[in-house]
Amino acid sequence: MRFVKDNTALVFFHQGEQVRIEPWGKDSFRVRAAMSREFSGNVWALTEPAEPAQTQIVIENVDHWVGDGTLDKREQASITNGRLKAVVNHVGILSFFKDEKLILREYFRAYDGTISRESRCLKLFSREWKGVIGGGEYELNVKFEANKGEKIFGMGQYQDDCMDKKGCVLELAQRNSQISVPFAVSSLGYGFLWNNPAVGRVTFGNNYTEWIARSTREMDYWITVADTPKAILASYTAVTGRAGMFPEDRMGLWQCKLRYRTQDEVLSVARQYQKEGIKIDQIVIDFFHWTVQGDWKFDKTYWPDPKAMVDELHAMGVKVIVSVWPSVDRRSENFGPMLERGLLMRTERGALQTYDYQGDCVEIDAFNPEARKYIWDVCKRNYYDLGIDAFWLDNSEPDLGVYDFEHYRYCDGPALALSNLYPQMFSRAFYDEMKALGRGPVVNLLRCGWAGSQKYGNVIWSGDVPSTFEAFYDQLQCGLNMGLAGIPWWTTDIGGFMTDDVNDPDFRQLLIRWYQFAVYSPVLRMHGDRGPYNIPALDDRDWGGGYLHTGHPNELWSYGQENYAIMRNYYDVRVVMRDYIKSLYQEAHENGSPLLRAMFYEFPEDKTCWELQDQYMFGGKYLVAPIFRLNQFSREVYLPGGWWKLTSTGEVFEGGQAVSVDAPIEYMPVFERQ
Repeated sequence: MRFVKDNTALVFFHQGEQVRIEPWGKDSFRVRAAMSREFSGNVWALTEPAEPAQTQIVIENVDHWVGDGTLDKREQASITNGRLKAVVNHVGILSFFKDEKLILREYFRAYDGTISRESRCLKLFSREWKGVIGGGEYELNVKFEANKGEKIFGMGQYQDDCMDKKGCVLELAQRNSQISVPFAVSSLGYGFLWNNPAVGRVTFGNNYTEWIARSTREMDYWITVADTPKAILASYTAVTGRAGMFPEDRMGLWQCKLRYRTQDEVLSVARQYQKEGIKIDQIVIDFFHWTVQGDWKFDKTYWPDPKAMVDELHAMGVKVIVSVWPSVDRRSENFGPMLERGLLMRTERGALQTYDYQGDCVEIDAFNPEARKYIWDVCKRNYYDLGIDAFWLDNSEPDLGVYDFEHYRYCDGPALALSNLYPQMFSRAFYDEMKALGRGPVVNLLRCGWAGSQKYGNVIWSGDVPSTFEAFYDQLQCGLNMGLAGIPWWTTDIGGFMTDDVNDPDFRQLLIRWYQFAVYSPVLRMHGDRGPYNIPALDDRDWGGGYLHTGHPNELWSYGQENYAIMRNYYDVRVVMRDYIKSLYQEAHENGSPLLRAMFYEFPEDKTCWELQDQYMFGGKYLVAPIFRLNQFSREVYLPGGWWKLTSTGEVFEGGQAVSVDAPIEYMPVFERQ
């Protein structure tokens, strides 16, 4: 073992491995390791300049009991940055201390010549490197001791009902409705970023925590300490970036369905909203308004004059967003040029195909700057120059015909080593160019993201989820954990995406309960695939804007007068809250706080709040208790200390207790903090 001071960093070398611990912001360290002589220089999510810090580094000999029962001197080192201290023992095991209290330690069960708990004959090492045969990458396994009683939150979006991820196994990979954002917030007062975009897995076990990268050249993680989740998130977003200021003209209703097939349909919907006296902020033009995937342009048969459509919508005060996928059909006019120039994903063997929905497709290589420029130039010419305001970057994981990540490759390396960064790179094909043009704040809609995506104008939604109360329940923990992973601009498809029958009374009840929740969420957006599929196609071609199915109407008035009255009333609630919502977006911009907040985010001293996952805070003012069961018309709500006013009746309750309140279909329980 050899320790070296390198300015403010501590570096050590052991059996061919070098490890570097350096200050990276307030009370924070970045820890990197490699089996090579040089680090790559990749910053990954740590894109923002870190606050300068002075460290204390001590290299010393300390006493250890050795195998024969005598004392011996062994060299160890420590580095301190404010309240965070890292200690490296004589075999390279790292331990982290917050205010001198142990919070995290690497796992080691191998004989090291001493008498200790870690000194066992299991030959389990804290950092295990296994070379990928025939390549320069390694499979990396990093283990930490489990902390009994610890709770783990964040990590992005996983479609399950576990808000606390302690005890969970999480795939570090992007899929439709699954979003890997590998930042964890611990109830012990630390935050941990796995700063590596490789496909892998994390297990927050009760015996140990294990992080696995299936193909990588480096270990890279970042750790910070603070007293509250709010302070942890502020430190995390200080080094990964914060969302810009969300434009006020898009804080209201976004109207969408699968799918408006013609510009006349879009205009008729917008005109009806205007007639109803309802201001929609943005209308969304979904997929297959195009000819084939990868043409990235309107099918002129059904969209003969998109600029005139956009101009009329703008005159109503409505922004326009269009769907763009990263998939390129072999029939597309862009497939040949992009293939020839090496701008598409590659397969390691067999046929060149990565996606097979409605065509034989290959996705763009979003890691290639030339590919990003190519798709932007086409979309600028065919959309942005017509006045289109924003882009719905769907399938941005990217969606793949089969999620065999070892089968794909990008210009920067194997998909196993990079895939989790793909949605962020795809978003930057549009964000970077739109920001440079300076036409206004950039707000694009995506189905996926990674650590740091919040700084690239991404509204991320929870994907194509079922229209069930069970899925609705899962979406709340998804949104809360996305917020704790640094993503404040988050939304869902109101009512879920996959609906069998729009006339089913049970579905309509679900829709109302979901809509009520969405009013108290960052983005209020109507969307869904509304079955049954009994609407004839516009033509009999097997391509273009007319052949694919469309869902039933999905406007506020589409579900009967009683439901329309409820949604109209909640629309008015949203309008009244506009200034408040603006203040929440401002807070997200300034310190990284999400709009959708876990109860413990606002009340970290209240132990009960760390156990709750079926209610939340919308900012610091409103406690929201959604209804997650069919035919449920009352529920119990826990009120933290203080005084709370039930907004439906004006009744005031003392906090520190659970109360039972009515929840008729017209009302979702919401309490205003007094």
